[in-house]
Amino acid sequence: MDGVLVHEEEALPGASELIETWKALGRRFLVLTNNSLFTPRDLSARLVRSGLNVPEENIWTSAMATAAFLENQSGEKTAFVVGEVGLTTAMHDAGFILTETDPSYVVIGETRNYSFEAITKAIRLIDAGARFILTNPDPTGPSPDGPLPGAGSLAAMITTATNRQPYVIGKPNPVMFRYALNRIGAHSETTGMIGDRMDTDIVAGMEAGLHTVLVLTGSTLREDIETFPYRPSRVLDGVKDLVPLIKPEEKPEEAPVSQAKKVISALKTD
Repeated sequence: MDGVLVHEEEALPGASELIETWKALGRRFLVLTNNSLFTPRDLSARLVRSGLNVPEENIWTSAMATAAFLENQSGEKTAFVVGEVGLTTAMHDAGFILTETDPSYVVIGETRNYSFEAITKAIRLIDAGARFILTNPDPTGPSPDGPLPGAGSLAAMITTATNRQPYVIGKPNPVMFRYALNRIGAHSETTGMIGDRMDTDIVAGMEAGLHTVLVLTGSTLREDIETFPYRPSRVLDGVKDLVPLIKPEEKPEEAPVSQAKKVISALKTD
């Protein structure tokens, strides 16, 4: 989302045309974000205000990926959650009971209401045996006034206190992409990933087996690419450069008639 389709709530050049072209051609797509604060409905409304008409069913967040992952794990569906409505809604939708009493998981996401009491509770529950889950590793998040502490920063404090590392669901873990593929019934061999970060988007897309496209409208500069040991499949100045490359799917040609059938057909005609 940020750095690919929008920048500071403004749609980037070509973003609206790209979305509308996909919809017109019936292409399956998801807009991914590591942001776990908001529900898909909230994010869809924010995109509409930016001039992008993205339905909520086309949005996939790290909170949703976390809930999908935990839903497939064995054991009781109980969790202590530190996060906002985007995460708590996703966990409820996955059938979880949110509790402070002997939960199976402690799930940490982004929050704008840091609570010393909640962090202390999380530390004690992890020490008591709850499994430590993190929606995304981002140390900071963007805001008009500058960076804000992200879920990764909160998790680092808990890790220091417990000596336990969380299992991270969001990018750069390719599991987020694999659940996204499942959601739209796609296969990695025929799916592309467009992102603006080499260290999260591109590496996760590559490890998930996707065609990766890096756009230079966000965090990564062209000269930064050389500092990484891997490369995207393609580098573009922005999503505006993708629109002319999209073509309607061609119908497969009919299988050629074998030479033997041609001979028999000719004999029958004669």
